[in-house]
Amino acid sequence: MAAAPFKIPFRKDNHGERMEAKFPGKRRIFVQTETGCALGIELDGNDDAHTVKRRLQTTFNVPTEEWLLVLGDQVLNNDLSTVRNGSPVLLTRNFLHRSSSTSCLSPVSKDTEYSDHSESVEILVPSMQFSRTKQLVHDIAKAIESGIAPVPISSGLGGAYYFRNCDGDNVAIVKPTDEEPFAPNNPKGFVGKVLGQPGLKPSVRVGETGFREVAAFLLDHDQSAKVPPTTLVKIRHSIFNINDEVSESMLQNMMHVCKIASLQQYIRHDFDASDHGTISFPVSAVHRIGILDIRILNTDRHAGNILVKKLDSLGSFGQVELVPIDHGLCLPESLEDPYFEWIHWPQASVPFSYDELEYISNLDPVYDSELLRMELPMIREACLRVLVLCTIFLKEAASFGLCLTEIGEMMTREFHGHEEEPSELESICIQARKLLEESESWSPAIRTINKEVFQFDIEYEEDFGNGGNMLSDSVESFETEEEDYLKLNERGGDKMQVQAVSKLSTSMKACSIEGQNWRNPMLTVDVSYTASSSSGNRSMNGQLPRSMSFVTFSDMSQEEWTVFLGHFEGLLHSAFTDSKSRNLGLRQRQRLGTSCQF
Repeated sequence: MAAAPFKIPFRKDNHGERMEAKFPGKRRIFVQTETGCALGIELDGNDDAHTVKRRLQTTFNVPTEEWLLVLGDQVLNNDLSTVRNGSPVLLTRNFLHRSSSTSCLSPVSKDTEYSDHSESVEILVPSMQFSRTKQLVHDIAKAIESGIAPVPISSGLGGAYYFRNCDGDNVAIVKPTDEEPFAPNNPKGFVGKVLGQPGLKPSVRVGETGFREVAAFLLDHDQSAKVPPTTLVKIRHSIFNINDEVSESMLQNMMHVCKIASLQQYIRHDFDASDHGTISFPVSAVHRIGILDIRILNTDRHAGNILVKKLDSLGSFGQVELVPIDHGLCLPESLEDPYFEWIHWPQASVPFSYDELEYISNLDPVYDSELLRMELPMIREACLRVLVLCTIFLKEAASFGLCLTEIGEMMTREFHGHEEEPSELESICIQARKLLEESESWSPAIRTINKEVFQFDIEYEEDFGNGGNMLSDSVESFETEEEDYLKLNERGGDKMQVQAVSKLSTSMKACSIEGQNWRNPMLTVDVSYTASSSSGNRSMNGQLPRSMSFVTFSDMSQEEWTVFLGHFEGLLHSAFTDSKSRNLGLRQRQRLGTSCQF
């Protein structure tokens, strides 16, 4: 696969260990507060985290000892040499300081020494990978200077805007990170959390969907699935939404609001896949979108986020091109339940072509994870592990002869009544985790550490609070489940584990781990292992609700992760054989998929 070279080389480690490249000299970083305000700060080689905090104290009028600088998983305690130029850094509350009187982070004066007087639009990831977006950004900036205003998009749950060129044509869609669902400045009333907390999906945090939009574009090698060019920008404009209760003084002190956002090229199209029947869609187009969705574990692929472009004048049943958009809910931090609407389409049951099998065979999950580390340094290690695992699963399944539907079926959870069971993929992971536990490389001390960090992280989540929102009943039920889980934790570790296991179906509890039924090995697994406890990164991983995930990876060290992957790959062939034989002649399984459409 063709890929643009990196300015800073990286080496491949076994299954991808995060590399810390050094970025000495002058750099420009962008500090984003929990409420969405973004501020550009110039760094030189001698600056450290304390220097940046002192500057922020001048600008934001807050006691800096109560706040942390965070880049993805990493808390920036001192050294900033690993922070690359253009990185968005989150200024978040230090949970060791429990001040109830901390003021909202808003600039106190527009004349402060460190006010941001940068350009109206700046690309935060200035790599050769984004050369196609540079002209787009130039056209938007020129239009802004000419007084051509963007247009808010009324659909969806989050804030989004059409940005236009000097001719008045829509050329880009901009989605500010602080206007996502649940985010502080959401313009449609769906508020209640700060950036970095669990969002609309349990393992996708508020303010981080824009990173995933960019990641999907980077991973679409050779533009196979035709993901539109997407980049991360810092952009200022008065049209952006600021809720009064969040930062009223920002509007008084700053003429234009500066935000971090994803920017995606606007694709002219005739309709989306939900407007007409899917029978006329090309098999190859459906396959390429499905291949991408499996690799990135897309939790929200519905027909409404697949654009359809007619290639001839024969009407809606002529030749068409499919363009996938809205990838903000991909690459979760744990094995979420994906939503693949194409499972129901007949094209997905057609075997892969030779070219598609060759494309899948050439996929390199280690290279892909390093690519994202270099281009998106804020992306979390748990997300990269999901990418590696799902890519390995796709490659092995395709070589075994499974079609797209069969692979998607194995990744999707089943529902029996009101109870949710792990997918076949999750069941394989649970058994691989069991083998890891039994191996000589597993240290008993890790279990104690995990439980301590687990309880501490829950305490941190409680400190934030939840606030109100206006989402649907399905989202409200998630909030209730999260609250119930916190109550269980207060009763003690052993009781919590027993009651968590009781939520699984009785059929799962009755089955042995040694059997060949890959869907029911959960009984003998310690629930504390399947909870995200963040001991691997010793950082900011512990905010996600555990009750929604059967399998997480953030608590594994690099050595344990490598051993786990070895067990995982060793279990796949038997799992594919078992799944193939059980599904012959069976009806399609029941799902409770939902569409978020933001």
